[in-house]
Amino acid sequence: MQYDPVKDKIGSFVRKHPTLRKLFYFLLHLLFLREWYVRKKIRLLYGRDDKISVLDAGSGFGQYSYFMSKYIKSAEIVSVDVKEDYLNDCREFFSRLGIRNVTFESADLTKIKYENKFDFILSVDVMEHISEDTEVFGRFYRALKNGGKLLINSPSDLGGSDVKSEEDESFIGEHVRTGYSKEEICGKLASSGFEIESFEYTYGFWGNIYWKICIKYPMLMLNTSRLFFLILPIYYSVIILPSLVFMYLDTLQAKKTRGTGILVIANKPKAD
Repeated sequence: MQYDPVKDKIGSFVRKHPTLRKLFYFLLHLLFLREWYVRKKIRLLYGRDDKISVLDAGSGFGQYSYFMSKYIKSAEIVSVDVKEDYLNDCREFFSRLGIRNVTFESADLTKIKYENKFDFILSVDVMEHISEDTEVFGRFYRALKNGGKLLINSPSDLGGSDVKSEEDESFIGEHVRTGYSKEEICGKLASSGFEIESFEYTYGFWGNIYWKICIKYPMLMLNTSRLFFLILPIYYSVIILPSLVFMYLDTLQAKKTRGTGILVIANKPKAD
């Protein structure tokens, strides 16, 4: 399935009014399990009064930049993506809301040239789209200040991207890899100079069930026809409560031995 056309359809709809985009962000925060994990981890890493510089690497619709701008009010956030239409929509939305601590820049992560600029880099569901991942990790390392942190969220090789075997293709057509193993992602980050602070699996048994009924099947419908936008409210009214229960159960299982998602925190060592 091609995911980008569906995202583009959604983007064309929510750009029409700031209230629609706020509602869209709320629904993303509510219905996407990865956002539960990422926002929880950000809250564990940083407090509301921390004065940090942040790179939102592959910002998409801008929902994480929006969250961080509200949660860490003293943060200075640079939000980058390769899609100019997404960036323009975000610029207009953030400007209309008077959010001044976020700037948006067009950037290819394989070519960024920041040096010792950021305390924190966030990359959520981006690296599975980039074949030159080691190049990006090296540039992330150079972009961080000494002691800075990198958060990577991506599918795992244990069924991420809805893959059941090595011969399967990713459910998402734009993915260049189906997912990372713990050894691969940690090894590549370490070879770039990072120290691994933590690794955890997400989307365990309950999360995988949630993903299918709450994300996969609706995306398949939307990829077929825009008419399914009319059906989705009815569909979600039926599955929303069980989906939230499945998401909550997944987050309760603190140390999963396997899962279809991974979340890694890596540090750039402090100077001696």
